[in-house]
Amino acid sequence: MFLFKKNSHFNIANLVTFANITAGIVAIYFIQKGQFQIAIILAWLAGAFDILDGKLARRYKLSCEFGIQLDSFADFVSFVIMPAFLLFYSLEKSGEVELIISGGVFLYYIISGLRRLIEFNIGSEEGQVAKYFTGVPTPLGAILLWVLYLLYSYKIVNSLYLLLIFVVIIGYLLNSKVRIPHP
Repeated sequence: MFLFKKNSHFNIANLVTFANITAGIVAIYFIQKGQFQIAIILAWLAGAFDILDGKLARRYKLSCEFGIQLDSFADFVSFVIMPAFLLFYSLEKSGEVELIISGGVFLYYIISGLRRLIEFNIGSEEGQVAKYFTGVPTPLGAILLWVLYLLYSYKIVNSLYLLLIFVVIIGYLLNSKVRIPHP
């Protein structure tokens, strides 16, 4: 059955990865509508799919080059673009200068996330799981952006510029030499 064939683009692990991508894209739709709570629920659902697809790929020996690339694309949508959009659209920007600066910071974050995923793919081998990540993994970067969203939403951090500095730091850490244990 194609669900358990390693080279099937529609094996069970890849189908779960497609669900991750779907959750991320639908979350972006709700962000555009200003319905951030629904987007956050979808983001956490994408995270659950991200954990599940890896477990299924390892359990049923379904890891292949297509799945590795697909997983990184899902991470880019759900853990780079979507949380960046969530935070960007939730911030109050009082003028064009703040809009341009904010836009530049979030473009930096998105490019940093993409670079991190490409570097990860270049160093990945089918079926292999490293003991440590080098640099902050994109799902952890997304969680950190969601924390910033909460800090801003609950007015714990009121300064747009302070928040943007944190985004730059997180973007930098994505491609740093920081070692993070693999769960």
